[in-house]
Amino acid sequence: LKPYQILAINRGERENVLFVKTELWEERTLETIDDIVITNDMSIFTENLQDAVEEAYKRLLFPSLERELRNSLTDRADQHAIETFATNLGNLLMQPPMQHKIIMGIDPAYRTGCKVAVVDETGKYLDGTTIYPTPPQKKVAESEVTLDRLINKYNINLIAIGNGTASRETEQFIADFIQKRGEYQKDQELSYLIVNEAGASVYSASKVAREEFPELDAAQRGNISIARRVLDPLAELVKIDPKSIGVGLYQHDVNQVQLAGKLDDVVESCVNQVGVNLNTASAPLLSHISGLSKRVAENIVKRREDTGIFTSRDQIKEIEGVGEFRFQQAAGFMRIPEATNPLDNTAIHPESYEAAEKLCNLFSIDVDKLSSKKKEIEAKLSNINTTQVAEQIGVGVPTLELIIENLMKPGRDPREDLQKPLLRTDVMTMDDLKEGQKLEGTVRNVVDFGAFVDIGVKQDGLLHISNMALGGRKVEDPHDVVGVGDIITVEIISLDLERGRIGLQLL
Repeated sequence: LKPYQILAINRGERENVLFVKTELWEERTLETIDDIVITNDMSIFTENLQDAVEEAYKRLLFPSLERELRNSLTDRADQHAIETFATNLGNLLMQPPMQHKIIMGIDPAYRTGCKVAVVDETGKYLDGTTIYPTPPQKKVAESEVTLDRLINKYNINLIAIGNGTASRETEQFIADFIQKRGEYQKDQELSYLIVNEAGASVYSASKVAREEFPELDAAQRGNISIARRVLDPLAELVKIDPKSIGVGLYQHDVNQVQLAGKLDDVVESCVNQVGVNLNTASAPLLSHISGLSKRVAENIVKRREDTGIFTSRDQIKEIEGVGEFRFQQAAGFMRIPEATNPLDNTAIHPESYEAAEKLCNLFSIDVDKLSSKKKEIEAKLSNINTTQVAEQIGVGVPTLELIIENLMKPGRDPREDLQKPLLRTDVMTMDDLKEGQKLEGTVRNVVDFGAFVDIGVKQDGLLHISNMALGGRKVEDPHDVVGVGDIITVEIISLDLERGRIGLQLL
């Protein structure tokens, strides 16, 4: 049995839908035990011993073995499900940010209307309203006028639509609106994408959201979260309980303590891998930096609000709760674009500044001009003898390589090299699909038996593990082939319009 099958069976049993029974070849098992226990077949007590063995097996031994087997299978399935969730969460958090975009977020709904929020390039909330383009109101013309006004006022170039209730109707409205606007405004840059809104409602009712937007209602706060997830997925998703993000399978059935611990580790790993801007990061984001607690993160934000931006990593030592040990843990993960020392905006730890300066002196590099002399620095450092240079400046080769990488690309975000989200300007329906059609899609979730892919219609398609093979090789783990957020090319190999099912083949 596969791990996800074990968890499905356990859920069915727990909800009284299934009765689970473990069966062994009882006659053969009893014979094996008899051979061990009964050493003299000619004994007058042979029959009594056989009865005792059968009684002990049925009443004591078998129930104990059954519990042990079920517990062992469940533990193994739990660990696998936790690892799967952790892998998907890591891929989701590491999605590349859509920089330099002014984004309109739309939280779709029917009766209560679609909530609209506008955020700027830094995530600052600019404006918001409610439109009613979906049933039962269907105020399409009025909604188009409202969107036109907001787009013209704030120069919006991207619309993010939540994937909840009424998502596809809203998507159709937005696609039609973009086409119309393109005709009379010649606005070629406007596009949209569908955003996973899982956890947005959890955030909107949280203490963090209430403190950030005390004047807004919960629905509008959730909509701002949808827009910000496009701007910087990591910075926004860390505000939400990872279990609410919805990229796992049976996550509510597994050991919750182990799941929470694993997911927290993943979030912390991602945050530290990317680093945070000390002058813009929220307290929830800062709290995931190695060595920083929630209290210290709040103190950093308060200090920033009271006295202005940080201009040096050393200023962190002035924060209440930050000693030398905590500073050593956290300093390398903090970035300060406005710093007087350009090295403070890199992943180079302060304890390696001396070595970095020695390297710069060795190759006549001006530390103050890292950003403006990138090509020149890259030419000087690309093909050096790292072993020899490491000895000259007194560090190990791995440290030298980290210093070189950050001198060549100061302030580099490791997410920049990943695929950007798939942007759309038109919409398709199930009726537009046909077998053999090739499409680009976004991987939404990866599970043991395959992956679910958004190909631009209401229903995600299933890319089964058996259809992931490239070059004839068998795929054992879908995560070896695709990850959450990947943009992939697929072919439709089966369509069931009545049941809303789409089968895909990886190309």
